[in-house]
Amino acid sequence: MTTRLHPHDDAPDTAEAFRRIARLPEGPEKDALRQEVVTAWIPMAERLAGRFRNRGESTEDLRQVAALGLVKAVGRYDPERGTAFESFAVPTVVGEVKRHFRDHLWAMHVPRRVQELRSRVRSARQELTHTLDGRTPTVAEIAEQSGMSEDEVNAGMEALDSYATMSLDAELPGADGQALLDTLGHADPSLDTVVDRVSIAPCLRVLPEREQRILYLRFFDDMTQSQIAEIMGISQMHVSRLISRTCAALRAQALSEA
Repeated sequence: MTTRLHPHDDAPDTAEAFRRIARLPEGPEKDALRQEVVTAWIPMAERLAGRFRNRGESTEDLRQVAALGLVKAVGRYDPERGTAFESFAVPTVVGEVKRHFRDHLWAMHVPRRVQELRSRVRSARQELTHTLDGRTPTVAEIAEQSGMSEDEVNAGMEALDSYATMSLDAELPGADGQALLDTLGHADPSLDTVVDRVSIAPCLRVLPEREQRILYLRFFDDMTQSQIAEIMGISQMHVSRLISRTCAALRAQALSEA
């Protein structure tokens, strides 16, 4: 196999090797020749992988994915079609890397069209940032630069936040040790009693005024029976009996009407 190098230094002349591969039957000799071709083209694959650095994936992982794309390209290439291997290999390798990002690095499922909008928005923002003296471009400016509608730009910008997620235990910037989990709300235990309260409301309205007030002080003002007794001018024992008797009557009435 000759190794005359292309001016780019990563595109060796492997035309003869591919012709030999096409003539050989499947077996160790053919596999070994394919491996030689892959090795010869690895610099090109690594150069293509370098286009995707600084996007949340390690350089070594990107090189491995690009190498996988190169192996696929070598296995699928047909020299009889007259196309130069480089023209066939480059889109195959790049496509493999893009699929890796799409299938493995998104924090949540995002439709492919939205992923494409994200890429266009990202590119337009980078281009505009250089021409706007570092100012963040507006949605309208991004739309004009990318040829998209403002709705499409907004969809792409939302997808930018879907590419990576923050751990609930991650400390928030400038929050003095507060984690994202600390900002999340909790279920209100009172929600469990909403249905009961709605069901009992009509029954409460027909109670004598004294019983209504005692229940209000006990369950809404959270007073003790002794405090209620002092306010109502009756004994604590009497308050206890009234609360028990009234609650039992309300429960029975609510169940009978359910």
